[in-house]
Amino acid sequence: MLLKQLSRLVKSAAIIGGACFAANSAVAQKLGYPEKEELRFGFIKLTDMAPIAIAYEKGYFEDEGLYVTIEAQANWKVLLDGVIDGRLDGAHMLAGQPIAATIGYGTKANIITPFSMDLNGNGITVSNEIWEQMKPNIPKMADGRPQHPIKADALKPVVDKYNAAGKPFNMGMVFPVSTHNYELRYWLAAGGIHPGFYAPHKGDTSGKIDAEALLSVTPPPQMPATLEAGTIYGYCVGEPWNQQAVFKGIGVPVITDYEIWKNNPEKVFGITEAFAEKYPNTTIRLTRALIRAAKWLDENNNANRPEAVKILSQSNYVGADYDVIANSMTGTFEYEKGDKRKVPDFNVFFRYNATYPYYSDAIWYLTQMRRWGQISEDKPDSWYKDIARKVYRPDIYQKAAESLIDEKLAMASEFPDFSNETGFRAPQKHFIDNLVYDGNTPNDYINKFAIGLKQGDAL
Repeated sequence: MLLKQLSRLVKSAAIIGGACFAANSAVAQKLGYPEKEELRFGFIKLTDMAPIAIAYEKGYFEDEGLYVTIEAQANWKVLLDGVIDGRLDGAHMLAGQPIAATIGYGTKANIITPFSMDLNGNGITVSNEIWEQMKPNIPKMADGRPQHPIKADALKPVVDKYNAAGKPFNMGMVFPVSTHNYELRYWLAAGGIHPGFYAPHKGDTSGKIDAEALLSVTPPPQMPATLEAGTIYGYCVGEPWNQQAVFKGIGVPVITDYEIWKNNPEKVFGITEAFAEKYPNTTIRLTRALIRAAKWLDENNNANRPEAVKILSQSNYVGADYDVIANSMTGTFEYEKGDKRKVPDFNVFFRYNATYPYYSDAIWYLTQMRRWGQISEDKPDSWYKDIARKVYRPDIYQKAAESLIDEKLAMASEFPDFSNETGFRAPQKHFIDNLVYDGNTPNDYINKFAIGLKQGDAL
């Protein structure tokens, strides 16, 4: 990578004044030159940072006149702080981070996203000990293997036993506003296990009020070691850290987030609102590069995935073994050791309009923040929509996508119909509890849950 960076510095010096990133094309002239060419992006060592790595390795950033340095970050807070203080120009982010920052939960900052990085990609893993206690509660298929999806109903008797013995049932997730936190909570609650409330207005941000399962933060790469040490009994995390537990023989992934919410939005690419306003051409160009990378990752029925896995296995990116990353990135997922099943959409980067920043995706995160008390008071439906429009920026995405179409680097059929797109997905039905989510009516959705705060509730 060092040699590649040196060669790019030489190339950059050779094209002072503009030049050579398709600058002669009418499209490039229309887009305008990037106001800021040298950029620094952050990421966490997870496979869903792939669009950033591919945009770098395939030269898509360079095609836009952008000279990018990519740096792994220690954890999600360090990453967010880096974007806010300007040490990083942008980053691979938890979808909840720009939303939480904008509403002032945690660090207050105006963070936006013009690009959704992927769908799915997470799993919930339990220790071998817990798995053995769950197995008698799980229906079997004709071949004797567990029937999937495995609901938290199978875990509830185990949690009840631990609580009755006065033993806390500890589980890990990666950050309080992470998809992983909300997915783990969703799965537990759907099985009748209370994951606890937050009460920030009372100074309680532990998320453990009334909890039957106690959730705490563990950085993704540390999840397997923390499980092995017995500090936690299970966790929700992105890949490759579920498959790592299988390879190390220390745990069993029981469910993927695809089975909790089919084709759920995962990470986003986050930048400050100030960056987008100061460098509009740069913002569109980096979005173009990321769209091209996502398209490459999914094209020809995932034909490029083995090459992507090889790239991601490098120590400067994810740094896990090729076989561990390939287990999920190439369309399969291994539960118990040897129980490998086809999950072709475990990682989706482009198809199903995965990269489009839908307002309804942002609103779903807000409903879960309210459900678990991170938003302390009732809000009208209009508030949810206003926050979504402030954070998610399909207007930037559309400009980037249309310019790629004009340049024949993508086809219009690969994107939403921009002339009719509202930013709201059709009502979504594929949740493990069979509830229907419609982003147009967030309060109605919140009121459907058996466990969680509803309109009028307060702690």
